[in-house]
Amino acid sequence: MFYHYSTELKCKMRFGIYLPPKAETGKCPVLYWLSGLTCTEQNFITKAGFHQAAAEHGLIVVAPDTSPRGCNIEGEDESWDFGTGAGFYVDATEDPWKTNYRMYSYVKNELPQLINANFPTDPERMSVFGHSMGGHGALILALKNPGKYKSVSAFAPICNPIQCQWGKKALGGYLGSDTSKWEAYDATQLVKSYPDSHLDILIDQGKDDQFLSAGQLLPDNFIAACTERKIPVVFRLQQAGYDHSYFFIATFINDHIKHHAKYLNA
Repeated sequence: MFYHYSTELKCKMRFGIYLPPKAETGKCPVLYWLSGLTCTEQNFITKAGFHQAAAEHGLIVVAPDTSPRGCNIEGEDESWDFGTGAGFYVDATEDPWKTNYRMYSYVKNELPQLINANFPTDPERMSVFGHSMGGHGALILALKNPGKYKSVSAFAPICNPIQCQWGKKALGGYLGSDTSKWEAYDATQLVKSYPDSHLDILIDQGKDDQFLSAGQLLPDNFIAACTERKIPVVFRLQQAGYDHSYFFIATFINDHIKHHAKYLNA
């Protein structure tokens, strides 16, 4: 785990990083993991069991925190699904959030620049994946920046936040009441204007995910939009009790590492 002062978020931020054995002798591709609501940089590092596959394919894996922390913003710790631990990977435009809550620009620009400057990375080979709120973050980063990421995948992503309660609360709080501004951070909306089909998307979803049945994730809307635009997406609905937990992630993490390794030439 590392600390650094973020100029984008104006606070001290933490990230976890895994360096494979190949990093001792040469530059390696980087895979960025974005975690979900209430998580820190530690959840994925300690629970996902990704290390063996990342070592095998020679991938550096970076896991940032999910929000700014300790900014002394009134209300930042009142809810588990807004504020601390719930940055939603957007750049806030509303007071009092807009000064610090700029997780989109942090993950897109500042963090990769920091990683590339301090670790043996190949800056031209970068991919992104995530879980739940972080799955939403991974999808929007890939869709908003064609060509920047070689591949994208997600576990149980929030696919259509403008249509679910989590999304309405977060986007309304960070971006204001004009719902047209929310569409810039909604994967289902973004895919409708994605310029080409050169993006293979992998999504795993547990059938017994309580948030799927509660209408928070809405993958069907995203799949329909991808199908209409002829953008390749592999959607796997996993049976046998798989829910929203890291047990689900750890079971299928190797498939996701392989998916990214294919496009990162690792």
